[in-house]
Amino acid sequence: MKYKKLKGTVDILPEESAKWQAIEEQARYILHNYQFSEIRSPLFEQFDLYARGVGETSDIVSKEMYDFTDKGNRHLALRPEGTAGIVRAFVENKLYAPEYHKPMKLYYMGAMFRYERPQSGRQRQFNQLGVEVFGSKNPAVDVETMALAMDIFKSFNIKDLKLVINSLGDSASRVKYREALISYLEPHFEELSKDSKERLYKNPLRVLDSKNEKDKAIVKDAPSILDFLDDESKNHFETVKYMLEMLSIPYEIDKNMVRGLDYYNDTIFEIMTTHKKFGSNATICAGGRYDSLVEEVGGPSTPAFGFGVGLERLILLLDLMGYTYSNKLALDAYVVTIGEQVNAAATKLTQYLRQNHLSVEREFMNRKPGKQFKTADKWNARYVFTMGEEELVQNKVMIKNLKNGLQQDISLNDLYNDFEKTFSELEIKLESKDE
Repeated sequence: MKYKKLKGTVDILPEESAKWQAIEEQARYILHNYQFSEIRSPLFEQFDLYARGVGETSDIVSKEMYDFTDKGNRHLALRPEGTAGIVRAFVENKLYAPEYHKPMKLYYMGAMFRYERPQSGRQRQFNQLGVEVFGSKNPAVDVETMALAMDIFKSFNIKDLKLVINSLGDSASRVKYREALISYLEPHFEELSKDSKERLYKNPLRVLDSKNEKDKAIVKDAPSILDFLDDESKNHFETVKYMLEMLSIPYEIDKNMVRGLDYYNDTIFEIMTTHKKFGSNATICAGGRYDSLVEEVGGPSTPAFGFGVGLERLILLLDLMGYTYSNKLALDAYVVTIGEQVNAAATKLTQYLRQNHLSVEREFMNRKPGKQFKTADKWNARYVFTMGEEELVQNKVMIKNLKNGLQQDISLNDLYNDFEKTFSELEIKLESKDE
């Protein structure tokens, strides 16, 4: 039987995985600068965790969840998003305890699963970078976290960015707005899409997030939630705007933006790319404040803020930009072998160089020397160590700097007896022409 990967999944081959590693390394560097620490959570959780946290009326729970019953008759689900599982870990491990610094800043990278129509940059198994900040209602947390997202994108020289924000207010504000929105939508009930009809009385704010063109036209003139904010939510949002302006971070306000998850309150945001090849206003990052979710899953009242970035979409954008990924995993040396007699000696040399912190590959296929040198050049090896039968008899190795062509024979005894001294002297001789 011939097996194939399942629809909505991809094999990330070595050439592609190098891109992932470069992106992850760059993101981790910036996250460290902002003092975020990594957390890793399970790939599956109780179904109810996502139903309660994400919202039963969301597309994720109602249409896209990969859920199943295990052998213990437990209803489980593969994680469709990162926040609910991180909140569960925060509560279960009592990370809210006084001995932990607040706010607690966490990030994660990993696979998510949603049963949706596969398309470019969006698969059924996809990867996400996400951050969560627990313990502070300070609007500065909102701004700093949005600035972090912008800094990650800017570190890849992405210039076509647009930050879009809105406020959903607190629960009291949303109750008043909910009534006004239902009153506005009811006269248009028959014109609404099937999904929006079902959501109208369960969660009318989700109608604002509809992708249906008729729904979009209807909600275009819907009342704005910004007109229903109480004083606390209004002051919070005004402070967020002030701080963004103070940091010279441009933003736009979209009064109909609600996000697809039910746990959000107050500040929500999306970062879009306006790159002409990527499609107009394509969202590459989204998130917001969720001050009640920790309490909903059994923890103490804890304000929180976070965002998620789809890594496939980020890579797609970078590829369209022609981005050059840095190669920090360069090859220090390639060991060329000439003749079968040197096989064991080449193995010893290769392992010795690796044990002295060099990145090394060697020839295994007994190809002609010319092809081996071409491979070393293709892989951007810094040096080539050549071992033939003559070198084996003389107990030496010839080393060549591929950049400038300089080469030098050295004694294997000297190399093995004092690597640091011998190799340092060798580098001086082989690098002199580069300057």
